[in-house]
Amino acid sequence: MNLLKRISIFILLYIGLIQCHTLHDLSPREGYINVPGGKVWYKIVGKGSKPPILMLHGGPGATSYYLRPLESLAADRSLIFFDQLGCGRSTRQMDTTQMNIAFYVDEVERVKHALGLKKFYLYGQSWGTILAVEYYFAHPEGIQGIILASPALSGKLWIRDARLLLSQLPDSLQRIIYHYERLKKFDAPAYQQAMMVYYKKHVARKQPWSADIDSTFAYLGHEVYTYMNGPSEFTFTGTMQYYDATKKLPRIKVPVLFICGQYDEARPETTAYYAGLVPNARLAIIPDAAHMTMQDNPEKDLQAIREFLYEVEEKK
Repeated sequence: MNLLKRISIFILLYIGLIQCHTLHDLSPREGYINVPGGKVWYKIVGKGSKPPILMLHGGPGATSYYLRPLESLAADRSLIFFDQLGCGRSTRQMDTTQMNIAFYVDEVERVKHALGLKKFYLYGQSWGTILAVEYYFAHPEGIQGIILASPALSGKLWIRDARLLLSQLPDSLQRIIYHYERLKKFDAPAYQQAMMVYYKKHVARKQPWSADIDSTFAYLGHEVYTYMNGPSEFTFTGTMQYYDATKKLPRIKVPVLFICGQYDEARPETTAYYAGLVPNARLAIIPDAAHMTMQDNPEKDLQAIREFLYEVEEKK
C-alpha cells in the first residue's frame, strides 16, 4: 500500500471517529436540530455515566422553561431539554397539518437520533405524557423507564376532572366562565381573570409565579395550544379531547413513575387509576403542589424521581 493511500485511509478513519464521537457526545451545551418544518432548540445539562433523561414538556406549546427545577437531577447523568416545534426558542410557525401526535412522535425520534441516545429515560409532563406513551409504543428501543408527571392520558377523563374542579369555584366565577364559553369569547377580560383563579389553584400554587413560569406563558405557542388543547386548561375543545391511552397502558413493559400534585388538575384519583393500569408502576403524590409539581414543591418532586431512578438502576 503506497503512502498516499495510507494517508487517505487514516484521514477517513479519523473523520469517522470524530463524527461518531460527536453523535454520542452529551456534554453540556445548547443548539438546534433540524426537523420537518424548522428547527428545535435543545439544551443538555449535566453529565455522568448513568442513562440520560429526555424531557418532554407540556402544552402542547408550553416550552421547557418551567421544567428548569428538574436540572437538579443532572448530578450523575445528562438531561436533555428541548422546545417542541411551534413554541419557545424553536421555530414558531407551524401548519395545522403538523399539529398532531404522530408529527411530534417523529420529532422526538429525530432528536434522539441527532443526539445519539441509546439507553435513556423518558420524562413527560401533562401533554408530554401523551407524547411519552405514544413515543414508547412507536420506538421502545433503549427506553429504561418512563416518568409520567401530571398525566393527560384520556381526554374524556380530563374534561370530567376539569368540570369537577370548576364546580368548586365560587358561583360567580363559574357563571363568568360558562357565559363566555357559550359566546366563545375567550379573550374577554372577565374570562381571563376567572381563568387565572383556576390556574393559581390547580396549575401553579406557589406565589408569586417564578420567572420560569412567566417565560413559559410569554413564549407559549398559542396556535398549537389552541388547536390541540383548546383556549384554556378547562375548556378542552382541541383535537386531544378524543385521545385515550387507557387501553394501551397495560402493554407498557418498562418501569413507570406516575407523579401528580395534591391539587393537580390531573387529579390524584385519576392519576392513581392510570397507575393501576400499568404492570410495573409507582405513584407519587406531591403535597402542596398543583400541576407544575416541580415549581410548587421541587424538593418532594425531585425526591420521588430520584427514588424511582435508584430503584430501577439498582435492579439492573
